[in-house]
Amino acid sequence: MEDRIMDLETKMAYQDTTIKELSDVIYEQQKTIDTLNEKIDLLLDRYRDISKSIGEVRDEKPPHY
Repeated sequence: MEDRIMDLETKMAYQDTTIKELSDVIYEQQKTIDTLNEKIDLLLDRYRDISKSIGEVRDEKPPHY
């Protein structure tokens, strides 16, 4: 009976360690996702600005008109 309890305690200790490691990985992945989302937002803003500038240039009449 004592051996079974020790086995269960050992397994529980390993599970606690594994859960903490997985939690740390998830935390790091979420930080990466947040950073990538910020970069995507910045790129979309820049794209919109460039698209707007190009559209304004296209709407201008050439100087010979």
